[in-house]
Amino acid sequence: MAIFNKKDNFEQESEKADKEVISSIIDTRMVMKGELIFEGKARIDGTVKGNIKGEHLVLSESGKIIGDINVSTFVCHGILEGNIKSNLVTARKTSKIHGLIESNSLSVEPGAALSGEVKVATKDLHLVDDKNSNADKNSQTAKTTTAQ
Repeated sequence: MAIFNKKDNFEQESEKADKEVISSIIDTRMVMKGELIFEGKARIDGTVKGNIKGEHLVLSESGKIIGDINVSTFVCHGILEGNIKSNLVTARKTSKIHGLIESNSLSVEPGAALSGEVKVATKDLHLVDDKNSNADKNSQTAKTTTAQ
């Protein structure tokens, strides 16, 4: 099920992210504490306790993030306890997301568990520091509590 979708730019961004080679991996046996900043595409199979900033992020089924995410595209198969700011968010059926989702495009598969708020930006999100963001002025909010 797709919610709040604008086709043109988001399909192109999604296709670009899908085709890009994964440049960084946090393995299942790894636990990382602290801020993670990356370029390109990263996949997290292990645990990250801290905030993440980058381009394209994939959280696998075995992955867990405790912290906030600020990326261009985010595909979630695992567990996220924190807030998301991303142009494109995809919650797969195995995902569990607890926090605020702020995005232009949100896709949720049946079986995904969401708990928190969803803010839909009516203009492109500029992924910058929060103090410079006007996203709150250009958004709509929906509260969610969906659990499997």
